[in-house]
Amino acid sequence: MANHASAKKRIRQTKRRTSVNRARRGAIRSDLRIVEEAIASGDKSAAENAFKVAQPVMMVGVNKGIMHKNTVARKLSRLSKRIKAMAA
Repeated sequence: MANHASAKKRIRQTKRRTSVNRARRGAIRSDLRIVEEAIASGDKSAAENAFKVAQPVMMVGVNKGIMHKNTVARKLSRLSKRIKAMAA
């Protein structure tokens, strides 16, 4: 257990930051799931709209340090490729 004031403060900060990061990561996963479901249903316009919503949320995750830049770029690229391949 922490004995110093700075260590106790660190624990408080970590708890707060962890909860914020979990919420952000959950939002990213939810948006990705919506895009995946739209692709699976075959609705191209819904998939494009969901992708437009998910893209900035994922980039915020990069800027906040939740996800790596290349991971997000790879996921966005693959989703975009799958959406473009759908029949209009």
